Amino acid sequence: MYVKVKDANFIRDTNSMALINTDRKAINDYQEKVRMAKIQKEEINNIKSEIADVRNDVQDIKMMITKLLDKNLNG
Repeated sequence: MYVKVKDANFIRDTNSMALINTDRKAINDYQEKVRMAKIQKEEINNIKSEIADVRNDVQDIKMMITKLLDKNLNG
């Protein structure tokens, strides 16, 4: 059984004593914020991965340049 509480946005389940939010807009807003945070986290992880790839590529380029310079100086 559900009972209204002082705050009009909540009801109480008398079996479990849980407070249940009945404000649909607030619930939807919260879910949208969670969804956007997840998307932003994924984007950040993708950018981090791309940065790591670029760092590795730069290291490879530096090694190739060093080998070419050594070959030209010693060859």
